[in-house]
Amino acid sequence: MSLLVIVRHGQSQWNLENKFTGDIDVPLTEAGREEARAAGRKLKHIVFDQAFTSTLSRAEETLSIILEDIGQTDIPVIKDSAMNERSYGELQGLNKKEMADKYGNEQVAIWRRSYDVQPPGGESLKDTAARVIPFYQQAIEPLIIAGRNVLVVAHGNSLRALMMYLENISPQHIAEINIPTGEPRVYTFSSHLKLVDALYL
Repeated sequence: MSLLVIVRHGQSQWNLENKFTGDIDVPLTEAGREEARAAGRKLKHIVFDQAFTSTLSRAEETLSIILEDIGQTDIPVIKDSAMNERSYGELQGLNKKEMADKYGNEQVAIWRRSYDVQPPGGESLKDTAARVIPFYQQAIEPLIIAGRNVLVVAHGNSLRALMMYLENISPQHIAEINIPTGEPRVYTFSSHLKLVDALYL
């Protein structure tokens, strides 16, 4: 048996301000740091062999806090932009409610949750999956096959793309899924990458 644990970074400053963040490097809030510490408390029973994160500081800091909290700061960590949040293009830095008032709730929901619709100048979830899934297959799957326990701390949409792959979620169903900040989701695999279980701690 091997484990893969995914965690969306804790609350960022622009999460707090209800802004489209995308791939802008925005720091955690103190509440986000506490979410990371809470995630660490839930993961104390797991011994990890390797960790992965994005190149954005809110994910990197969340991972650092978790590893410190579980006393595993010595494990190898790989940071890669393939796991960065999707770009929201022209929407980045703008208030979500103001954009809903301007363009309508339905249009904003499509930009945020749909699989293949790009926000103006940005990436769709399909675009994000096109970089996340090959990275997962090349860098992470071999570790799972080898029986290692892996921790991935990334972002709402890079992790939604990964969830689609791991759980065989349809493009229609993924539109209904939002990954909460700071809550570990644990995947248990048997040999040959057979998914046994997936649950939030």
